[in-house]
Amino acid sequence: MDEGRSRGKYTLEFKQEAVRQVKAGRAASVVAKTLGMPKASLTNWVRAAAKGQLGLTADGKAAPMVTPEQAEIARLRAEVARLRMERDIAKKAAAYFAQDVLQGTPGSGR
Repeated sequence: MDEGRSRGKYTLEFKQEAVRQVKAGRAASVVAKTLGMPKASLTNWVRAAAKGQLGLTADGKAAPMVTPEQAEIARLRAEVARLRMERDIAKKAAAYFAQDVLQGTPGSGR
């Protein structure tokens, strides 16, 4: 791991939402990229959820409760990541079509 880089801390709700998206059929790599997190963490969460251990700490105790504010922040972060991805796709599509239009204009050498 890089110096000065800390491990990500994710709320239980964030983990559950990420796992839900994978179980709904989205690829783990796509979900992880959208949420801005490591794919390995997500696949670990999916495995833990399948065993019924997603909400447990390493020693088998229940994970600490998350405040409604923390859950809302996690949800909003996931939404921001998804919207950024959609925006980037739209930008690339617009650039592609603009390039295509410019190549087809008179005097463009075509």
